[in-house]
Amino acid sequence: MSNGSDNKNKSEPAIVRLDETARNEARSILFHAYRKEPTFQYLFDHRRPGYDQRVRATIRELIDLYFELDQDAIGVMVDDTLVAVAFIGDPELRMNLADQISWRIRMVLTTGFSSTRRYLDYHEKIRNMLPQPLAHQLPMMGVNPKYQNRGYGRLLLKTVEKLCAENPRGSGLVLDTGNNRYLPFYESEGFRSLGKIQLGDFEDHVLFREVHPETKMAAPGQT
Repeated sequence: MSNGSDNKNKSEPAIVRLDETARNEARSILFHAYRKEPTFQYLFDHRRPGYDQRVRATIRELIDLYFELDQDAIGVMVDDTLVAVAFIGDPELRMNLADQISWRIRMVLTTGFSSTRRYLDYHEKIRNMLPQPLAHQLPMMGVNPKYQNRGYGRLLLKTVEKLCAENPRGSGLVLDTGNNRYLPFYESEGFRSLGKIQLGDFEDHVLFREVHPETKMAAPGQT
Protein backbone atom coordinates (compact mmCIF):
# COMPACT_ATOMS: atom_id res chain seq x y z
CA MET A 1 0.00 0.00 0.00
CA SER A 2 1.30 3.40 -0.97
CA ASN A 3 2.50 5.76 1.77
CA GLY A 4 2.22 8.82 -0.48
CA SER A 5 -0.09 11.77 0.09
CA ASP A 6 -2.03 11.36 -3.16
CA ASN A 7 -5.66 11.48 -1.98
CA LYS A 8 -6.91 10.22 -5.31
CA ASN A 9 -4.95 6.99 -4.94
CA LYS A 10 -6.05 6.68 -1.34
CA SER A 11 -9.71 6.64 -2.43
CA GLU A 12 -9.24 3.85 -4.97
CA PRO A 13 -11.46 0.87 -4.04
CA ALA A 14 -9.61 -2.32 -3.14
CA ILE A 15 -10.90 -5.89 -3.25
CA VAL A 16 -10.15 -7.86 -0.08
CA ARG A 17 -10.81 -11.36 1.18
CA LEU A 18 -12.82 -11.39 4.39
CA ASP A 19 -12.04 -13.40 7.50
CA GLU A 20 -13.84 -13.72 10.81
CA THR A 21 -12.55 -10.33 11.98
CA ALA A 22 -14.94 -8.74 9.45
CA ARG A 23 -18.06 -10.39 10.89
CA ASN A 24 -19.52 -7.29 12.57
CA GLU A 25 -18.95 -4.99 9.60
CA ALA A 26 -20.37 -7.58 7.21
CA ARG A 27 -23.44 -8.06 9.43
CA SER A 28 -24.14 -4.33 9.48
CA ILE A 29 -23.79 -3.96 5.71
CA LEU A 30 -26.03 -6.95 4.95
CA PHE A 31 -28.66 -5.95 7.52
CA HIS A 32 -29.11 -2.54 5.91
CA ALA A 33 -29.01 -4.13 2.44
CA TYR A 34 -31.73 -6.71 3.14
CA ARG A 35 -34.11 -5.33 5.79
CA LYS A 36 -36.19 -3.41 3.21
CA GLU A 37 -36.04 -6.10 0.52
CA PRO A 38 -39.42 -7.69 -0.34
CA THR A 39 -38.06 -11.23 0.02
CA PHE A 40 -36.86 -10.71 3.60
CA GLN A 41 -39.99 -8.72 4.51
CA TYR A 42 -42.12 -11.66 3.41
CA LEU A 43 -39.98 -14.46 4.86
CA PHE A 44 -39.61 -12.81 8.27
CA ASP A 45 -42.99 -11.05 8.41
CA HIS A 46 -42.17 -7.36 8.69
CA ARG A 47 -45.70 -6.63 9.95
CA ARG A 48 -45.03 -8.55 13.17
CA PRO A 49 -43.04 -7.00 16.05
CA GLY A 50 -39.37 -7.97 16.20
CA TYR A 51 -38.77 -7.96 12.43
CA ASP A 52 -35.37 -6.18 12.65
CA GLN A 53 -34.22 -8.66 15.29
CA ARG A 54 -35.19 -11.60 13.05
CA VAL A 55 -33.32 -10.14 10.09
CA ARG A 56 -30.22 -9.47 12.21
CA ALA A 57 -30.31 -12.99 13.63
CA THR A 58 -30.70 -14.60 10.20
CA ILE A 59 -27.80 -12.66 8.71
CA ARG A 60 -25.64 -13.43 11.74
CA GLU A 61 -26.35 -17.15 11.55
CA LEU A 62 -25.79 -17.29 7.78
CA ILE A 63 -22.47 -15.45 8.01
CA ASP A 64 -21.32 -17.72 10.85
CA LEU A 65 -22.34 -20.81 8.88
CA TYR A 66 -20.49 -19.76 5.73
CA PHE A 67 -17.35 -19.00 7.73
CA GLU A 68 -17.67 -22.38 9.50
CA LEU A 69 -17.88 -24.09 6.12
CA ASP A 70 -14.81 -22.15 4.88
CA GLN A 71 -16.61 -20.52 1.97
CA ASP A 72 -15.22 -17.56 0.01
CA ALA A 73 -16.12 -14.08 1.24
CA ILE A 74 -14.86 -10.88 -0.37
CA GLY A 75 -15.38 -7.17 0.13
CA VAL A 76 -14.64 -3.72 -1.24
CA MET A 77 -12.55 -1.38 0.91
CA VAL A 78 -12.52 2.41 0.42
CA ASP A 79 -10.30 4.57 2.65
CA ASP A 80 -9.98 1.72 5.18
CA THR A 81 -13.77 1.30 5.31
CA LEU A 82 -15.50 -1.91 4.26
CA VAL A 83 -18.28 -0.71 1.95
CA ALA A 84 -19.54 -3.89 0.26
CA VAL A 85 -19.45 -7.64 0.90
CA ALA A 86 -20.32 -10.87 -0.88
CA PHE A 87 -20.43 -14.48 0.33
CA ILE A 88 -19.94 -17.16 -2.32
CA GLY A 89 -21.10 -20.77 -2.08
CA ASP A 90 -18.78 -23.36 -3.63
CA PRO A 91 -20.45 -25.34 -6.45
CA GLU A 92 -19.74 -28.65 -4.72
CA LEU A 93 -21.34 -27.46 -1.47
CA ARG A 94 -24.90 -27.31 -2.89
CA MET A 95 -25.93 -26.87 0.71
CA ASN A 96 -29.19 -28.12 2.14
CA LEU A 97 -29.88 -25.90 5.14
CA ALA A 98 -32.30 -28.48 6.49
CA ASP A 99 -29.29 -30.74 7.17
CA GLN A 100 -27.51 -28.06 9.24
CA ILE A 101 -28.97 -29.11 12.58
CA SER A 102 -27.11 -26.69 14.88
CA TRP A 103 -27.87 -23.83 12.47
CA ARG A 104 -31.58 -24.75 12.47
CA ILE A 105 -31.69 -24.81 16.26
CA ARG A 106 -30.05 -21.38 16.51
CA MET A 107 -32.45 -20.01 13.89
CA VAL A 108 -35.52 -21.31 15.72
CA LEU A 109 -34.27 -19.83 18.98
CA THR A 110 -33.59 -16.40 17.47
CA THR A 111 -36.12 -15.98 14.65
CA GLY A 112 -38.88 -18.39 15.67
CA PHE A 113 -40.17 -21.63 14.18
CA SER A 114 -42.43 -20.11 11.51
CA SER A 115 -39.73 -17.81 10.09
CA THR A 116 -37.20 -20.65 10.07
CA ARG A 117 -39.62 -22.99 8.32
CA ARG A 118 -40.52 -20.36 5.74
CA TYR A 119 -36.83 -19.64 5.04
CA LEU A 120 -36.01 -23.37 4.71
CA ASP A 121 -38.89 -23.86 2.24
CA TYR A 122 -37.70 -20.88 0.21
CA HIS A 123 -34.09 -22.14 0.21
CA GLU A 124 -35.22 -25.60 -0.93
CA LYS A 125 -37.11 -24.11 -3.89
CA ILE A 126 -33.92 -22.33 -4.98
CA ARG A 127 -31.92 -25.58 -4.63
CA ASN A 128 -34.42 -27.33 -6.89
CA MET A 129 -33.75 -24.74 -9.62
CA LEU A 130 -29.96 -24.99 -9.52
CA PRO A 131 -28.53 -25.90 -12.93
CA GLN A 132 -26.44 -28.87 -13.91
CA PRO A 133 -23.49 -29.02 -14.03
CA LEU A 134 -22.88 -27.45 -10.65
CA ALA A 135 -22.80 -23.69 -10.17
CA HIS A 136 -21.60 -21.26 -7.53
CA GLN A 137 -24.25 -19.50 -5.46
CA LEU A 138 -24.31 -15.92 -4.22
CA PRO A 139 -26.56 -16.09 -1.14
CA MET A 140 -25.57 -12.72 0.32
CA MET A 141 -24.28 -9.52 -1.30
CA GLY A 142 -24.73 -5.94 -0.17
CA VAL A 143 -23.39 -2.40 -0.35
CA ASN A 144 -23.34 0.07 2.55
CA PRO A 145 -26.22 2.51 1.83
CA LYS A 146 -23.83 5.46 2.25
CA TYR A 147 -21.74 4.13 -0.64
CA GLN A 148 -24.43 3.03 -3.08
CA ASN A 149 -24.67 4.28 -6.67
CA ARG A 150 -20.89 4.62 -6.94
CA GLY A 151 -20.19 1.44 -8.90
CA TYR A 152 -19.03 -0.62 -5.93
CA GLY A 153 -21.78 -3.20 -6.37
CA ARG A 154 -20.84 -3.77 -10.00
CA LEU A 155 -17.14 -3.97 -9.06
CA LEU A 156 -17.94 -6.55 -6.39
CA LEU A 157 -20.13 -8.64 -8.70
CA LYS A 158 -17.51 -8.62 -11.47
CA THR A 159 -14.93 -9.83 -8.93
CA VAL A 160 -17.27 -12.62 -7.83
CA GLU A 161 -17.78 -13.59 -11.47
CA LYS A 162 -14.01 -13.66 -12.02
CA LEU A 163 -13.49 -15.93 -9.00
CA CYS A 164 -16.19 -18.26 -10.28
CA ALA A 165 -14.65 -18.31 -13.76
CA GLU A 166 -11.31 -19.36 -12.28
CA ASN A 167 -12.88 -22.39 -10.60
CA PRO A 168 -13.09 -25.27 -13.12
CA ARG A 169 -15.66 -27.11 -10.98
CA GLY A 170 -18.39 -24.54 -11.56
CA SER A 171 -20.48 -23.73 -14.62
CA GLY A 172 -21.51 -20.25 -13.52
CA LEU A 173 -23.18 -18.23 -10.79
CA VAL A 174 -26.70 -18.32 -9.30
CA LEU A 175 -28.34 -15.51 -7.33
CA ASP A 176 -31.86 -14.40 -6.54
CA THR A 177 -33.73 -11.15 -6.00
CA GLY A 178 -37.27 -10.15 -5.17
CA ASN A 179 -36.63 -6.54 -6.14
CA ASN A 180 -37.56 -5.82 -9.76
CA ARG A 181 -35.43 -2.67 -9.86
CA TYR A 182 -32.29 -4.82 -9.70
CA LEU A 183 -33.23 -6.98 -12.70
CA PRO A 184 -31.88 -4.59 -15.40
CA PHE A 185 -28.54 -4.47 -13.53
CA TYR A 186 -28.24 -8.26 -13.39
CA GLU A 187 -29.40 -8.65 -16.98
CA SER A 188 -26.71 -6.17 -18.07
CA GLU A 189 -24.20 -8.49 -16.36
CA GLY A 190 -25.36 -11.44 -18.45
CA PHE A 191 -27.75 -13.14 -16.02
CA ARG A 192 -30.82 -14.99 -17.29
CA SER A 193 -33.84 -16.34 -15.45
CA LEU A 194 -33.96 -19.90 -14.10
CA GLY A 195 -37.47 -19.36 -12.79
CA LYS A 196 -39.55 -17.55 -10.21
CA ILE A 197 -40.66 -18.33 -6.67
CA GLN A 198 -44.04 -17.02 -5.59
CA LEU A 199 -43.78 -15.27 -2.22
CA GLY A 200 -47.10 -13.82 -1.14
CA ASP A 201 -48.16 -11.24 -3.73
CA PHE A 202 -44.79 -10.94 -5.50
CA GLU A 203 -42.21 -13.14 -7.22
CA ASP A 204 -38.58 -13.81 -6.33
CA HIS A 205 -36.38 -14.20 -9.43
CA VAL A 206 -33.68 -16.89 -9.52
CA LEU A 207 -30.97 -15.89 -12.01
CA PHE A 208 -27.98 -17.64 -13.58
CA ARG A 209 -24.90 -16.42 -15.43
CA GLU A 210 -22.86 -18.98 -17.36
CA VAL A 211 -19.08 -19.08 -17.30
CA HIS A 212 -18.01 -19.28 -20.91
CA PRO A 213 -14.96 -21.33 -21.92
CA GLU A 214 -13.22 -18.25 -23.33
CA THR A 215 -13.54 -16.61 -19.90
CA LYS A 216 -11.79 -19.54 -18.24
CA MET A 217 -9.08 -19.60 -20.93
CA ALA A 218 -8.28 -15.88 -20.75
CA ALA A 219 -4.60 -15.04 -20.97
CA PRO A 220 -2.83 -14.65 -17.61
CA GLY A 221 -2.03 -11.00 -18.28
CA GLN A 222 -5.66 -10.01 -18.88
CA THR A 223 -7.61 -8.24 -16.12
